[in-house]
Formats: sequence, C-alpha cells, structure tokens
Amino acid sequence: MRYLPLLILALAWEAAARLNLVSSLALPPLSHVAAAWLDLARDGELAENGLTSIYRGAAGLLFAIVVGGALGVAMAAWRPLDLLLKPLVELFYPLPKSALIPVTILWLGLGDASKILLIFLGCMIPVTIGAYNGARGSDHALVWSARSMGASRLRMLWDVLIPSALPELLNGIRTALALSFILLVSSELISAQRGFGYLIGYLGDTGSYEGMFAVVLTVAFLGFAADRLYQSLAHWLLRWRE
Repeated sequence: MRYLPLLILALAWEAAARLNLVSSLALPPLSHVAAAWLDLARDGELAENGLTSIYRGAAGLLFAIVVGGALGVAMAAWRPLDLLLKPLVELFYPLPKSALIPVTILWLGLGDASKILLIFLGCMIPVTIGAYNGARGSDHALVWSARSMGASRLRMLWDVLIPSALPELLNGIRTALALSFILLVSSELISAQRGFGYLIGYLGDTGSYEGMFAVVLTVAFLGFAADRLYQSLAHWLLRWRE
C-alpha cells in the first residue's frame, strides 16, 4: 500500500498516452519507455554512463561531507572561525548552485573534475549548516560537565559536540544527497560526453524520447533508492538515542 500512488501514476501515464490524451512526443507510453530501457541496458549504454555519473556524484558528495562536516563543527567550537566564515556561508547558501557550472568549467574544463567540484561546492553548504546547527545546539550541561571534569578541547569535541551535531548533520547530508543528483544531471546536460545528463540530452536531441524518459526515470529511481538506503543508515547511526 505504501507505493500504491506510484502504481496509480504508472497506470495513469500509460492510459493517457494510449488514449491520446497527450501527444506521444510529450509523453510516450510507459510500456514503450520500459522497452527502450531494456534496449539501453542490453547495449551497455545505461551501465557505462551510469557508472560515470555515480563516480562523479559519489566523489563530490564525499568531499562535501568530510569538509562541510568538519567545517561546521569547527565553526561551532571556535568563535573566531564562526565570525569569519558564517557571513560567507549565509551569503552563498541562497545562491542557485547551477550558476556555478560555467565557473567550474572555466576552472577545470569539461572533464570529471569540474563536475566533482560543482557537486562539492553545492553540497558542502547544507552539510556545513547542519553540522554547525547541531553542534551549536549541544546540551550546555554536557559541555559544562565535560569542562569541569578537565576534558581537553579535542576530547570535548569528540565526546560531546560531534554526537550532539550528528542528527542535524545527517539531515544536512540528506539534503546534499538530493542536491547532488540535481547538480550532476544539470552539469552533464551542459558539458559532458558521458553520464546520465549527457545521455538524456543526446536522446532528446535525436528524437529518441522513449529512451530519454527511460534515463530520466532511471535517475529518479536511483535517487529514490539512495534516499531510502541513507535513511536506513541514519537510523542505524542514531540508534543510541533510543
């Protein structure tokens, strides 16, 4: 029953296309899209381009989690760094991240590096904000207790601030995970010779709309699966709170 709306949407899609309620160019029948997906999978196009995209997205997101998480906790723990960097974080947070695509291409060209940098820059901000808010919201009683017991700054950071920051940090990472898919496909649509975004653009330009929708749905289901897996991981990491 949980995924019944998806089944209803699939049936409505097929019916709308079969009954000519919408143009087949705008919305091919879902059965044709499924057949095109099988063709792309058999030809190896889906796997080849998919592995390239997954590599780019995973690398950029990993760098964003490591750097953004460390930066957010450090800002919360060290006031001078907070005063220096918080205005910059607040300035760049509302910036449309896709606006950085030309900048990253200018810096690093059309290869993998520019896509990884774009995802890193775009995803780092929500991770940083999540880690910062979580660490700043640490229980003051725990902080005072750790200080009164003679805990060093590093020990207090590891035993108090990081566990306190973890729930908000995980929320920030979940936001960054969704954003990484958006930035990945956007950048590959504009400047790439491989990847999901490139394949979507290529199939659309050549009139293979069934294949184009097949790749779009592949990206959607990969994003959905990644989010489900991440939520399970986050629940496991936070099991100590229960």
